[in-house]
Amino acid sequence: MKLSARVAAPFTALVLAGLTATACAPQTSGGKAATDEKSGTLRVWLFQEVNNAPKKQVVDAAVAAFEQRNSGAEVEVEYIPVDTRAQRVKAAFNDPESAPDLIEYGNTDTAGYVKDGGLADITADFGAWPDAKDTDPTAKASVTVDGKVYGAPLFVGVRALYYRTDVFQELGLTAPKSQDELISTAKKIRKAKPGLYGIAVGGAYTYGAMPFIWANGGELATQKGASYKAAVNSEAARKGIASYTSLFGDDNCPAAKCAQMGGNATVTAFASGKAAMAIGGDFSHAAVEAGTVKGKYAVVPLPGVTPGSIAPAFAGGNNLGVMKSSSHRTLAVDLMKSLAGKKTQGELFDAMGFLPTYTDVRAEAARKEPFVKPFIDTLDAGAKFVPASPAWGQIDASLVLPTMFQEVVSGRKDVKTASDDAAKKMDAAFAVVGR
Repeated sequence: MKLSARVAAPFTALVLAGLTATACAPQTSGGKAATDEKSGTLRVWLFQEVNNAPKKQVVDAAVAAFEQRNSGAEVEVEYIPVDTRAQRVKAAFNDPESAPDLIEYGNTDTAGYVKDGGLADITADFGAWPDAKDTDPTAKASVTVDGKVYGAPLFVGVRALYYRTDVFQELGLTAPKSQDELISTAKKIRKAKPGLYGIAVGGAYTYGAMPFIWANGGELATQKGASYKAAVNSEAARKGIASYTSLFGDDNCPAAKCAQMGGNATVTAFASGKAAMAIGGDFSHAAVEAGTVKGKYAVVPLPGVTPGSIAPAFAGGNNLGVMKSSSHRTLAVDLMKSLAGKKTQGELFDAMGFLPTYTDVRAEAARKEPFVKPFIDTLDAGAKFVPASPAWGQIDASLVLPTMFQEVVSGRKDVKTASDDAAKKMDAAFAVVGR
């Protein structure tokens, strides 16, 4: 295996795991490669982590096994920063000759990359792969567009509720079991301890707000034939928006401070002891452990509307995809299976804490590391994904949902007006891409 010397600077781990950065999908002039060579050099682009050494060690082992069973094939791995992936992938789509054979990509990028002709359809390969039968349905949905599979899920990231056990014990509180109880508990804490946010929330924290919409029966959008229609202005979605935005105010998280906060800021507030609760990911665990609350917190699934239920969470994560322009399609698919297979995913969990996309491998991970159980319980209860439309990249990049929340939180608009305006923007984006 050859490791490329072009290794770029690290990026923030929370941004990677949260996958909140989504750029406009690149255009491509590429097409299917005319050849399918069974030897030669395969180029791979993977995301670089803050501490990349453990990931590299796991990847090296998987690549070595691949090269051993494919005589004459050699793999060149390049680790690229996630925050410049849009430019790199755009260039690769526009110049297939210099493109890699296999890429790691954020799962919200799938539909856009497919629309632009960058990813190969591997539906038959995925269906014949023994490991794939145990793939979590939501993870599979993240590589599926119009019923066709365009990659293999590599890991999944999901959020749950972190809470301060010392604060809860002092005030005689228990972990909330419903969203109404979550809201009332947050306000009780704020009243008793004015120096704390009851729960840190952010007007720009889209993935923290989505569970409130979903738990109330709302949707971001609904599919109508070959297209999508915004649904954030339905009555059910509005209940969720109202529930989430009720947490902004002097009685919990003042709008002046919290309206602009994103997911990283809310987790930082919790880790530094400024909040009694926060919605954080399994990928937030290391940051919280490094904070002042170490040893004084616990995690439970974010509660739903009905007491004892679990709110649907956004299933973030990364995938691996074979480039449509690859002249080594068969080898690239085989390498994809090596890097995203059960064995490698189990090793990536041990090395990096990445949650596996296979239900059986996740169960083993929970047995080894009890801290992941609330996140696995959340996934098992039914996580959700964003609309599988190339328009989602534009909707996300245009901050349509954060703007909606911030308009409500600031008092500039009521929930009905803000959600109607957001729906119009979403429908305009869906119309441009034709779905």
